[in-house]
This record gives sequence, structure tokens and C-alpha cells, in this order.
Amino acid sequence: MKKTFIVLIAWFLFSCGEKQAPADMIISGGTIYTVDDGQSTVEAVAVSSGKIVFAGSSGEVQKYKGDQTQMIDLQGETMTPGFIESHGHIMGLGYNEMNLDLMDTKSWDEIVERVKEAVGKAKPGEWIIGRGWHQDKWDKKPEKMVKGFQTHQKLSEVSPDNPVFLSHASGHAGFANAKAMQIAGVNQMSIERMEKDMGEGGEIIRDELGNPTGLFNERAQSLIGKYIPESSEETDSKAFEMAMNACAKAGITSFHDAGASRKDIALFKKFKAAGNLKTRMYVMITGRDPELVHEWFRKGPEVDSTCFLTIRSVKLNCDGALGSRGAWLLEPYEDRPGWYGMPTISMDTVLSVSKAGLKAGFQVCSHAIGDRTNREVLDRYEIAFNENPDKAKDHRFRIEHAQHVHPNDIPRFGKMGVIAAMQAIHLSSDRPWAIDRLGEKRIVEETYVWQDLMNSGAMIINGTDVPVEPINPIACFFASVTRQTLDGKPEGGYEPNQKMTREQALRSYTLDAAYGAFQEDYLGSIKVGKAADFTIFSKDIMTVPDNELLSTEIAKTIVNGKVVYSKD
Repeated sequence: MKKTFIVLIAWFLFSCGEKQAPADMIISGGTIYTVDDGQSTVEAVAVSSGKIVFAGSSGEVQKYKGDQTQMIDLQGETMTPGFIESHGHIMGLGYNEMNLDLMDTKSWDEIVERVKEAVGKAKPGEWIIGRGWHQDKWDKKPEKMVKGFQTHQKLSEVSPDNPVFLSHASGHAGFANAKAMQIAGVNQMSIERMEKDMGEGGEIIRDELGNPTGLFNERAQSLIGKYIPESSEETDSKAFEMAMNACAKAGITSFHDAGASRKDIALFKKFKAAGNLKTRMYVMITGRDPELVHEWFRKGPEVDSTCFLTIRSVKLNCDGALGSRGAWLLEPYEDRPGWYGMPTISMDTVLSVSKAGLKAGFQVCSHAIGDRTNREVLDRYEIAFNENPDKAKDHRFRIEHAQHVHPNDIPRFGKMGVIAAMQAIHLSSDRPWAIDRLGEKRIVEETYVWQDLMNSGAMIINGTDVPVEPINPIACFFASVTRQTLDGKPEGGYEPNQKMTREQALRSYTLDAAYGAFQEDYLGSIKVGKAADFTIFSKDIMTVPDNELLSTEIAKTIVNGKVVYSKD
């Protein structure tokens, strides 16, 4: 009798030990890629209080099921860790939803017509703002072009009384009509004085008679921009809300915001305090406000243990873009002889910020597209690391874009531990015309060299640079693994030896992207104890044929254990 009692007690204790508290959510019924070295796929995941409490078989997960557990049946769909946008502009995404979106325009005439329509709806004197045009993507170009760009006359004719400013897709140039230039005081007589006051890093393009054409390159944009009325707190809040909704719809659970202003940071904090952040934010303070940067250096980083709002990095804009011929090159542009592009910040500033950032515990993220800029930035990083080796042990400094890198500098990324924050979608959009800028040799050996960088030991993290490109991780994933344009050209892809494998592409959007923000212990893979952030796809992006990738849809997006978007 005594022996039977002991057995019963042991059975009771064993049963209690096996019993689990019911989970808030159980997900099963499809392929689940964990991006965890311990187990590449699982059948089911259980979530409680925004964290993963189980990842394993569909049989074992049943012990987490309770009366109130939300059951999500994937019905054969595919789930991965939440996708992370490693380089974008969240407020630009929001305002792109509100202003003229010119990304799909195919000609200058089409842009002029859209502005004409906007003028018809605008109040007298109201600014018309837009973004997204790219002259090298037009099917038809204007008869008159100056240094590769259109002139303002047609635009000025349809909007004689409303000032217009249309940002290039890259954000590194802008186009103004006559009214906008009149307000800013830009004319034939004032240009030289303005360029002198502006300093290096900007250009007002002029025609053969010395008149401004309307194109303002790099820092010259500020000559117009300072006259554009500032947004209100109400419109900023609306734009941010729209941006987070766009992220959710695109399957993006975390966003690295590349260059936040004082105003932006205050807005993000307001949303967090109210519990209204739907997207996790990793913030780079804009280097365009040196006072703001040094304020943060003095008080130190703000690291959020829940990763909803972390401020611990600085964004430096060091050159322009290939589209506007502002990227700073070692050799001149193929299609503009004698022109090398330009730095948009002093390299002494890059060095001083790198040193100060390292000491203060801040990651430095430098925009560098041209090979000259990549070399100059790496040189400054190296000096800073050598001067403070203890702080440099886990610096995770980044180069944003790293688009065009001289072969001698490629191994330096891996050797120095510098992260390449690249946007694979730029290959799809830019490669067909970028060869005109750089020529075949530089395109093949130095541009979008993903495998060469990874083989050097460097880490690549991925994104879209939204609103430069649409916030579409599926298109970016497709570009990563095919190196084709979005219409599937050329067959086999451009420079196919540089393609990412699907595993590399998935990591670049998940675990490696989390590493790029010091968040790999909490985000980026499906593992017990980590945040319950998931992206659910209508197709298996790891196995479907290349030509089916772009027809894949986002079925659901889950952030912190809550469904923030569902296709249904």
C-alpha cells in the first residue's frame, strides 16, 4: 500500500511538471523557418506575453493549448522571423503616402501632367511636393536635357503660381519650378554667390546661358527646402501612422530609421509612451544636425530592452547617389567626363564623429555609394578603431549602401568588422543604367559585389531604402537571389556569381539585420525567449522557383505576439 502511494505521488508530481501554462497564441500548419542554427525548421510555435515559449513539433505544442489560446493555422503557408528593414526613412515612407508619389512615372510629360492635376486641387500659392522620379527609368526623355536632366519650362507653365519641388527617387537631388526658384531667390545673378555660401557638396545645374534649369543636386536642395513650410505635429503623426501601417502590410516588423531629426525622435517617443508603436524602431540620429549628435553623445544611448525604440547610432551622409551623379568616385563618370561626384560632408567630420561615437557607445552608420567615399570612410573608421581598440572590440560600425567598392577595399570590410548595409533592390532598379555611369569593368568588379564582401568575412544586411524604393521585402529578396530586374531580365541575372543564396538572403533580412542593431539576442530568429515577431508568406520563399517569388504575398504580420496585418 505504501509503495502504491509513493508511485501515485511521483506520477502526480511528474504530471504537474509536464503541465504548461496556456499560451496566448499557437501557430502551426505550415513550414516555419527559424533561422536558428539549432533547428532550421519547426512545425509549431507557441507565444505568451509577446515572447516565444515553444518552438518544435505540432504534437508537443498541444500542451500549451488553453481555452483562450488564439490558434493560427498557416494552411500550408510559410512563416519566418519578422523581416527587418535595415535601412529606410520612416517619415519619408509616410509622407510618400500623402504627397505626389512619382515612383511609377515613365516620362517627364507624365510628371508634368500629375503636377498639373495637383495644382487644380491646391490652394493658390500652396506648395506642390512630390518624390520618386528617376530620369534613367523613363521610357521617353525630353528633347532638351542639360547634364542628363530635364529643364523646368514645362513644369513652370502648368504651375505658374504654385511653387513645386519634386525630389529625385534617390533623395539626392530635387527639381524646382520657376515659382519655387523665385521664392528662394535663385536666378542667373545669384547662383555663384549661393554656391559659395553653400560650400562643397552641392550643385545648381545651369544651361548654356547660365540660367538655372531647376535641378538642385545634393546640398543645393536646401536652397529651396528652407522655404517649404514645415509639417505640423498633426501631419507628422498621420504620416508616421501611415508608415507603420505600410510596414505591417509589407511584413516588416522592425525598421532601422536612417537619419532621424530632433522632431522625429520626439514623435517616436510620444508614440511609444502612448503604447502606439506597431513597428519596432532602431534610430540613427541625423548627422545633419551636429548639435543634436553631440547632445546624444553627452547623455549616452537609449537602449530599450524590448527593442521598440532604441537610439544608439548616428547616420552620416558622405556622398550622393549614382542616379544624380553625386556618388564620389576614384575615377570620373563614364557619361560625364571630368566629373567625379562629390563628398557631402568633410572627412575630418567623419573621423571626429567616429572617434566620439566610439567613446560614447554609439554606432556610426555612414552613407557611402561611390568607391572613393567607401575608401575614405573606411580609412577614418580604421583610425578611430586603432586609437581606441578596447571600445572597438564590438563597434558594429556600418557603411550604408556600400554600392560601389574598389577591389582593394572589399577585404577591409571583413577585416575591420564593418557591416555592409546594402539594398539588393537597387541592383534590380539601377543596374540597367548604372553601367552607363561606371562602364563595364567597374560594374563587374566593383558594384553590388555581395558574395565578394561576404567571402571577405563581412556581414550584409538588407533593406529597400524606402522611399527610394517601395518597401517590398519580397522584391528585395527576389533581387538578392536572382540579380534580375523585376521583369526577370536578364536571364541568369547580372553578374550571377554575386547572387546570394536563399539562406543568405533570409539571414540578411532577419538574424543578421538584428545583429546590425545589436539586437540578435532578442530579434531575428524563432527561438524560445525571443520576441514573437513573424512574417507569414503565401508561398515558400525558400523553395518556390525564382519566377514565382514576385507573386508571393504577405499573408500576416505579427509583432510582439499580436497580428498587426492580415491579408484576409
